[in-house]
Amino acid sequence: MGALPKQRISRHRQGNRRRYHFLKIPQLIACPNCGEPRRSHHVCPSCGVYNGRQVIEIETRGRATD
Repeated sequence: MGALPKQRISRHRQGNRRRYHFLKIPQLIACPNCGEPRRSHHVCPSCGVYNGRQVIEIETRGRATD
């Protein structure tokens, strides 16, 4: 025999369990180097600077010519 619950879970108890399942909006701060919004403790996606150092090189995309 499989494990079965002895009693039904009420909607209130079920909702309390699922209360933390929502998606959170990421907290954005302004990059001190370029001023663009970025997530805290992450590399800036627009300039590639983290903690005052150039961590990744961001290449600028030009318009494709035919």
